[in-house]
Amino acid sequence: MKLSEYKSYDELPLFLNAATVAKVLGVSPSSGYELMHEPDFPVLKVGSRMVVPKEKFVEWVERHTGGDVH
Repeated sequence: MKLSEYKSYDELPLFLNAATVAKVLGVSPSSGYELMHEPDFPVLKVGSRMVVPKEKFVEWVERHTGGDVH
């Protein structure tokens, strides 16, 4: 697992792309992209782009880790 370069959710941009999702989770870029295609992942499509609102990403992480991760 790669180490995340982010130390706090406050450091994240308002919208995350696949590369940023991967960096935050410490996974490969292809794994970040695959995750964004999962049915329960909170993706917003803007034209042909897929982004994740920061707040929805934090909620998703909390749901999948069983608790508060702030």
